[in-house]
Amino acid sequence: MAFILTFLGKGGIGCTTTAIAAAQKYAILGKKVLLVVQDSTPSFLLQIGVDVKSTITQISSNLDAIQLQSSQLLENSWEELKKLETKYLRSPVLNNIFAQELAILPGMDDALTLNYLREQDQSGKYDVIVYDGKSSLNVVRMFGIPETLSWYIRRMRNLLENSDIVKTLSPFVQPVTSAVLNVSWSADNFAQQPSNEVNQILDQGKNAVNDPSRLSAFLVTNSTPEAIATARYWWGSAQQIGLTVGGVLLNQREITPEIETAFNLLTINSIPNIESNNLEELSSALPDFQKQALKAPKPLTIDTNNREVRIFLPGFDKKQVKLSQSGPEITISAGDQRRNIFLPSPLKGQSVKSAKFQDAYLIVSL
Repeated sequence: MAFILTFLGKGGIGCTTTAIAAAQKYAILGKKVLLVVQDSTPSFLLQIGVDVKSTITQISSNLDAIQLQSSQLLENSWEELKKLETKYLRSPVLNNIFAQELAILPGMDDALTLNYLREQDQSGKYDVIVYDGKSSLNVVRMFGIPETLSWYIRRMRNLLENSDIVKTLSPFVQPVTSAVLNVSWSADNFAQQPSNEVNQILDQGKNAVNDPSRLSAFLVTNSTPEAIATARYWWGSAQQIGLTVGGVLLNQREITPEIETAFNLLTINSIPNIESNNLEELSSALPDFQKQALKAPKPLTIDTNNREVRIFLPGFDKKQVKLSQSGPEITISAGDQRRNIFLPSPLKGQSVKSAKFQDAYLIVSL
């Protein structure tokens, strides 16, 4: 399995440049690296020194790069999709739909990208995958897909089974989903219990997001109040999807007491000026991301013996956090993110007795 690394911060703060430098750092250390870029710019092409295409391009002996395009990803599965159409659809429709048009469906970019990362991770070709998304919002939403989809499947299964609309649409949605996830669903069970293969994919995704040794994000900021506030917001949002934030990269600034207070409990790394485009200097100053991530606070801890759930929510205050419970699940809302915590067997059936917000933690007692 590869170590997947990504960066969060205010737009224009230097996440793309940092991603390039991180990829080069690991390549120099002898790791086989894939740099995945969602939205390349002229600046990116200038820094990387190679015209990166929508297919994997070799940058150096240990470094490959690719610019992802959702339409191209979907086209890769299009022929298989049309085969499924003839099997599951009563009236052919896919021949009249182009992959480029289907790719603009809401969330399709994120789903295709996440599946691509999953496939590259499982290929065994790479030790490290560095992902540079379109924005921090896209990164958080994408890595939150496994948890969100699992929640909808659990909550909506009975409704789907009895929905005339879903019964009508499922023969079309099923093959599209199959193409995106590369799994086999039958039209008969689409609205019912998902196949073991689908459940395994979602579980693998959630496990990867929750494992800092396999996936971690780092905050990129400078000392301006706006950049700090934005980084803190994405820190809290990442915790809501279970994504570990391993540390902070502070852009050529002295680490002040204010910075230390803003990012309490995280390791703060002072790095050279990102805008200088001196990738060699920046690369050598970057930390050991995987090692540092293992020391970071866990987004979620469940103590079954003491019947306590602790959710780490930095960047939010008490008024921004809402708690609700439905059966074996606890739902935490903070900002525009929602996290659904499925209680383990020893705590199933236990109602929330109390909750308090203390030192950036929401502590729930059952």
